[in-house]
Amino acid sequence: MTTDQNNGVVSLKIRAGFGIITIDNPPVNAGSTAVRTGILEALADVSSQDVQGVVIVGAGRTFIAGSDIREFGAPLAPPELPQVIAAIEDCPHPVCAAIHGAALGGGFELALGCDLRVATPDAVLGLPEVTLGMVPGAGGSQRLPRLVGIDTAISLVCSGRRVPASEAKTLGMIDTLADTTSEDALVSAGIAAIQAAPVKRKLRDLPVPPADPQAVKTAEAAALRRGKGRPNVSEAIRLVKLSETLPAQEAIAQERGVFQNLRVSEDAFALRHLFFAERAATRIDGIDAPPNTIKRVGLVGGGTMGQGICRAVLAAGLPVTLIERDPDSRDRTALAMQQAMDGAVSKGRITAQVAQHRMDLLTVSDQIQDLADCDLVLEAVFEDMAIKKDLFRSLDAILKPGAILASNTSYLDIDDMASVTSRPGNVVGLHFFSPADVMKLLEVVRTSSSSQSSLATALWFAKFLNKQAVVSRVAEGFIGNRIYSAYRRQAEFLVEDGAKPEEVDKAATEFGFAMGPFAVGDMSGLDIGWNMRKRQAATRNPDTRYVDIPDWLCEAGRFGRKTKGGYYDYINGKAQPSAITAKIIADARAAKGITPRKISPKAIQDRLIGAILNEAALVLKEGIAQRPSDIDVTLVHGYGFPRWTGGPLWWASGQTQHSIADMSDGLAVAAGTGHVSGDIEDMIAPLREARQNIDKRKLGHA
Repeated sequence: MTTDQNNGVVSLKIRAGFGIITIDNPPVNAGSTAVRTGILEALADVSSQDVQGVVIVGAGRTFIAGSDIREFGAPLAPPELPQVIAAIEDCPHPVCAAIHGAALGGGFELALGCDLRVATPDAVLGLPEVTLGMVPGAGGSQRLPRLVGIDTAISLVCSGRRVPASEAKTLGMIDTLADTTSEDALVSAGIAAIQAAPVKRKLRDLPVPPADPQAVKTAEAAALRRGKGRPNVSEAIRLVKLSETLPAQEAIAQERGVFQNLRVSEDAFALRHLFFAERAATRIDGIDAPPNTIKRVGLVGGGTMGQGICRAVLAAGLPVTLIERDPDSRDRTALAMQQAMDGAVSKGRITAQVAQHRMDLLTVSDQIQDLADCDLVLEAVFEDMAIKKDLFRSLDAILKPGAILASNTSYLDIDDMASVTSRPGNVVGLHFFSPADVMKLLEVVRTSSSSQSSLATALWFAKFLNKQAVVSRVAEGFIGNRIYSAYRRQAEFLVEDGAKPEEVDKAATEFGFAMGPFAVGDMSGLDIGWNMRKRQAATRNPDTRYVDIPDWLCEAGRFGRKTKGGYYDYINGKAQPSAITAKIIADARAAKGITPRKISPKAIQDRLIGAILNEAALVLKEGIAQRPSDIDVTLVHGYGFPRWTGGPLWWASGQTQHSIADMSDGLAVAAGTGHVSGDIEDMIAPLREARQNIDKRKLGHA
């Protein structure tokens, strides 16, 4: 019998008559070329030995959390994953994947190539390739339907959803749920699974369960809607459905061809850019302090935003003390929280037991002193500096030493708030987006005094809540709202110049935005921006172009959806073009002597995107954002910029210098100036260079 072997990242040992192949490629055991080579060598060795079976397991904290994403942008080095899976299927011994942590993408496809799968209760499994602009490329679209059915496979493949092990067992994605988190015990569970079923079981040879045509049609429609009709989503659906009509090997060959084409598509490169940008955004250069321990969170303000934040924290499993201003408000908020939990139960989002557990973690009070034992206290009160500073003074007096004091303000100066406390180093911004328990983005705002430990704790808190953190310096609107304000102002210029609100919104959604700026304004409430503009009126530059239309709408009581009228009329909840708004717009134009002109959809898009790019350049120049990719993450996660473009800056790096210059010229004309402020080309130059390197890698030249 061959002695144990180890190629540095994959080892083979013989234990009690079983071959144990261990992958040790920290931090996440990515399926790199070395890993694939090591598994292939280990399989070749163990196939000739007298063993009862083979267990493949990951060392450390995970199985295989996916392929090495950096490899996808260049010609793939052999051996490729399908070759490894073929070796597993050709191995004369039954092979079991023993899964803990994550088995994602190529990691789960490798597990699907095994005869058996066992997983620990904390494991997650899934095929996220579609979220990266691709499709599964090693048989995932063909083997998975044989376990879960066509409709479920369409849903799982097209969403890229991570499936918890308990659900995976119910669906049939794994054979055994191993009640252990120990690597040795997990290997033993894999051995036991082989002993219970000591035969080869190739998934590709199994029949696909009969499909309900209506269920398949429903799953397909939902996937296309969620995927915005992107080509990789359509292809993923087609490939999954092929499992029912083509021999497995033919369908797997088709899948590989589609994968090879899509992995070097524009969407795939953009989404890979965003993948790495999302991870970079959670880091602050030069900060390596450990986070403080957060055992209890305090919240002040139980309005819409406060309740959403509360639900997000409770869902993460942290106890919350929520403070309201008086007993009546306290009771209303407590009732609203209970009703929200009951509603989530009735919609099947959580179980009654989970809802009760979350409510047991919640204390609602009207006594601010009840926050004294909290490790982090977040205010979500009315957007008024005087109110927030008074609250910070009160909180500073009662919070324990080291407790972090955070503001959820969207625009106000957090440095000013920190100045009234004795703990400015413990003050940060935590700007959630509404609804806070749904929206992924969380801006972590770094004041001039924020300590390293406070910032590290804020970033840990964001991760614990499963939020996408982006770090901003203090500025009016921080990163997101500052850029979005410029975008919204440009939309207002367009309407004043002659476009209809619905034309602007249509151009935005045709570009790929989730919603147009006027539909967003109506949904958020036009009075919010109105209050901000009134606050800024005294310091506004009188030479700056200012559009009166949104103010006139608010003066007419048209605040948006909540008043059934804003830029649109809302009839039975549906937006309709408004004659009242059209009259207000016409009157505002006439008051300035503006003759409306027709503006093409392309010109509208250029003005809107140009405004984003120009303001982004200023945000970077002023040091408000750390890096260009942080802006891409912010606009995608917080403002509906189309994800498949990689974000506004990555998108711009793929446009010609001439087209970017034309955008800038259009902005200058609209603003009534001879130039615009931001240097867009300087900002996107590093991304243009990255694109050039990509083109070289595609051809294998770099």
